[in-house]
Amino acid sequence: MMQLDLTRVDYLQVGITCQKTMQVLPLTSKTQKIVVGDNDGQLQCFGLRKGQVQTLFQASKKNQISRVVLGGQIGGVRDRIFTSAGTEVNAFTKKGKNFLTFDTGITEPVQSIYVEGTDLLACGNFGFNHYCDCKESSYFLSSDKINDVICLPREKWNGLTPVLACQDRVLRVLQGSDVLYEAEVPGPPVVVELFGNNGGDEGNEILYGTSDGRIGLMQIGTLAPVHRWELPNMKRAGGVLCLDSYDITADGVLDLLVGRDDGQVEVYSYDEANEPVFRYCYTGSESITSVKGGVVAAAGFDEIVCANYAGWVFALTTEQLVKEVGLQKAAPDPVVTAKISNLKSELEGLQKQVSDERAKYHESAHSTKTVSAVPFFPINDKFVLNKDDASYSLSLELQSPIDNILLQSDVPVDLLDIEKNSAVVSYSACNPEDGNFLLATYRCQANTTRLEMKIRSIEGQYGTLQVYVTPRIQPKTCQLKQYPIKPLSLHQRIHAFDENRPHNTLTLKGQFSQAEVHSWLTFCLPEIPERPPAMDPAVFYFASTFLDTQLLCLYRKGEAVFKSDNISSISILKDVLSKEATKKKIRLDISFDINDDSVTHTLRLIHPKLEEQLLLAKKVQLIDALKELQVNEPDLSFMAPEYQEILKESEKLKAEFKRQPSHLERLYGMITDLYIDKFKFKGQNVKSKVPALLELLDTYELDSLIAFFENSA
Repeated sequence: MMQLDLTRVDYLQVGITCQKTMQVLPLTSKTQKIVVGDNDGQLQCFGLRKGQVQTLFQASKKNQISRVVLGGQIGGVRDRIFTSAGTEVNAFTKKGKNFLTFDTGITEPVQSIYVEGTDLLACGNFGFNHYCDCKESSYFLSSDKINDVICLPREKWNGLTPVLACQDRVLRVLQGSDVLYEAEVPGPPVVVELFGNNGGDEGNEILYGTSDGRIGLMQIGTLAPVHRWELPNMKRAGGVLCLDSYDITADGVLDLLVGRDDGQVEVYSYDEANEPVFRYCYTGSESITSVKGGVVAAAGFDEIVCANYAGWVFALTTEQLVKEVGLQKAAPDPVVTAKISNLKSELEGLQKQVSDERAKYHESAHSTKTVSAVPFFPINDKFVLNKDDASYSLSLELQSPIDNILLQSDVPVDLLDIEKNSAVVSYSACNPEDGNFLLATYRCQANTTRLEMKIRSIEGQYGTLQVYVTPRIQPKTCQLKQYPIKPLSLHQRIHAFDENRPHNTLTLKGQFSQAEVHSWLTFCLPEIPERPPAMDPAVFYFASTFLDTQLLCLYRKGEAVFKSDNISSISILKDVLSKEATKKKIRLDISFDINDDSVTHTLRLIHPKLEEQLLLAKKVQLIDALKELQVNEPDLSFMAPEYQEILKESEKLKAEFKRQPSHLERLYGMITDLYIDKFKFKGQNVKSKVPALLELLDTYELDSLIAFFENSA
């Protein structure tokens, strides 16, 4: 198998780019051309000749370009360029002629498009529109946000079959204005592409990438989907923003190209069983918004062409650009010399422009007739829950370098270590009475444009995490971003509910509308769509990423029913919903049905996690004593194998313990809350017995703990 050796080459920088706004045009000569659109509304098409960028055409629009896709005749070459900006879709020939300007007339900006022959599929945040020859053919309103859209190829598939990637972890397969079926995927799908660029042999194979970093292949059947394979995110890499199929390994089989929001570009080949095998990874510093394979700079040399958030269009090329020389001095390459000279001239021009603009700003800032304007800088941010470690990943990305980031929280949260985070973090003393539970500052290195943090919250304690972002720009300015920490913040949406578990039920009745209950649940739980669902009653299922307990929410006008195998989840909902109803002066009739078996069930779910953490804490406590013994005793063969293993794995154990601060205390807190909530529903206050419970946890045994819960009445 050929070893991949790729070199990065930067081509040019445009404005900030959105997801999937760069394409490589089909090969018509020795090399291919690149077309890219940015948030400034600029569309550029360029190629390379002798290492120099040559612009073929440019077009300008008022709104930011949200998508750039290629279209053409069905079964033919896709060489027509389609862009979406605002509510408008424009089409250009490969030479830059604007042959179509079409206002979709939809009420929200177009976020994603796909073109199949004369059919245009355009999606806003929630609405899907199908236009045939610029006339509306069908419409569908999604219950959750639409992230991407694609269509099965018509030459292989009878009729038009759109596939929507929706935020609620499903791919919706449409037929006209109706949903044919919903295909569940393991995370919120952000991008969908045709497998092998043509959907495979039958034209119905779809690649998808999720915001939590998973990749999968699904076969779209006429009545039900077939999951072919899924790549779990074992290394906890960033979310997938773009995919492509291209033979970069030159073995005659298309490879899978992946671009992630943490700057990684990955290559996967396929084995004999058509399963993906990791081959190559490049790590950049900005989100990869588009990735495509092609031959751009030199004939015969394949490249992975990428565009990142900051607007850089670059390639990872197979061409060997660094020439190996011996003791003899290599003759200068005239192409490289000319390129360096042009770059120096461009740099001098930019430096003069910056100097002139800075002088102009200082002059106007000190004038009595003008007001100094605070510069606006866009922030590409993401605050998502990770299922694997029950924590929130907060990523912030700027076009200019970040100076520092200040975090403030009015509820208790933990900051978890991230190995790839190079910023220096410092904590300030907090006074909870003033509403401060966290004050932390990240000081970034000079060239840092993207920073990622991990945060773990405590369910039942809710408030706001405030983030102050200060870039390295003049004049000094700061921007505030706010992220809600919800009462049931560690729950995520699922699509099935296990009725065989012992459940506790909470029922609310009163003079409230379905929309009001929906707004209360949006306040309580993550991943609830902004708009109330059209179904009556509305039903949502959730699972705790920390404990694997489940929650059912069923509500309609005047009634809401909640079921969970965790009493604490029911207790939190009861308290928060009562407060929200009181704010609106709505009287609630509250009833509940508590199943004592659910407590034992929850304790058994906690047991393996607690046992693992207790064992880890015990091992870490022994490390220092064992190392001291190792210094005094050169021969440790007399020591028990388990102690030798602790010494051998000492650094790994310490790192794991450090990665999960307060993990044991969190589990103790959950058991304590479970104990208090069990008896609170029975009208008993058992807070005086909590010290005895904590003492029992110090000598933990599951059977003793269950007996304590059962005999405390």
